[in-house]
Amino acid sequence: MNDVYILGIESSCDETAAAVVRSGEELMSNVVYSQIATHQPYGGVVPELASREHLRAIVPVVRKALEDAGHTYETMDALAVTKGPGLAGALLVGLSYAKALAYALNKPLIGVNHLEGHIHAVLLEERQNGNREMQFPVLALVVSGGHTHLYLAERKDAGWIYHNVGHTRDDAAGEAFDKVAKLLELGYPGGPIIDFLAQHGNPNAVKFPFAQMKHRDRNPQNRHDDDRRVDFSYSGIKTAVLRYVETHDMHAAIDQRRRVLTERKTPTQEEVLAACDRQTLDLAASFQRAIVNDLVSKTFLAAQAYSAATLLVTGGVAANSELRSTFHDAAAMQGLPVYFPSRKLSTDNAAMIAAAAYPRFLAGEFAGQELSADAALRLR
Repeated sequence: MNDVYILGIESSCDETAAAVVRSGEELMSNVVYSQIATHQPYGGVVPELASREHLRAIVPVVRKALEDAGHTYETMDALAVTKGPGLAGALLVGLSYAKALAYALNKPLIGVNHLEGHIHAVLLEERQNGNREMQFPVLALVVSGGHTHLYLAERKDAGWIYHNVGHTRDDAAGEAFDKVAKLLELGYPGGPIIDFLAQHGNPNAVKFPFAQMKHRDRNPQNRHDDDRRVDFSYSGIKTAVLRYVETHDMHAAIDQRRRVLTERKTPTQEEVLAACDRQTLDLAASFQRAIVNDLVSKTFLAAQAYSAATLLVTGGVAANSELRSTFHDAAAMQGLPVYFPSRKLSTDNAAMIAAAAYPRFLAGEFAGQELSADAALRLR
């Protein structure tokens, strides 16, 4: 079969991204415009600002992706775009632009689930490394600022089908990182800075036990072999960190750090480190260790329950250094292969959207102009 070039567009949250991927296995270009500076003063993503920034960035980002790949709009075989889940306004920017392009160029349009895109980020790079076959069933942990899901994946024709066998009942793991970082005045985004600071603290200084999910998920759409589900919960650890701050009288140190870091427009990680006392470093390290241990232990519990043959770990939190090392060590002990995307493809990007679209291109699963954004889209 001839090579197939797909232009991917991603705008589900706070990254405007475009990429060109050849036949689902070769990354030709990957351009990401980050909105971190826009949202940093607020300690989290502001949906209205995210939509505005997408509107500003999407045309130049797409043009740059085509230029970097040495291609034009006309040489694309199809366009792929994230249709959900995500922020409704942000999704609509990418979706509207992709639909207009597809109509003007008379090219096929493929709507892609953002969560499946994260899984295909791993598959794309494994194919580039020559690993084209994985043992099934595959258990995929998708963990990011907005999602913490476990999917059991099986083959179906040229693509995969997914069963949700675990998810967070409240906050996503990445959201917990951001909110704890905001509470401690460490900056935004919280994941990378806590990962850095944790290397300088004692991860055993504070104990954060996690509650076990004993009641059934009340949403029937999330039930798959309900007795074997493995669910997560991260609202409790945020409260535990807040209580620790209050009972250990850390507010003065937090206020001092805010004043110091406010004087610097974009403080470096080293400057944040210099503004932290030992108690803060130990708290950050202990918080991260608790999150990592919970994610790893529950993923392996699900792997055992469903007899998984391969593990995939993907999403923004998959860039966390302690999560990676802990998963690799545990997988080696269990004799299970575990795969991660590179750090550049862990966070939101359009390469994963173009890669996930390739099997759908082969199957002729094209979208019409009625394609719309679905902020709560499920992966099946």
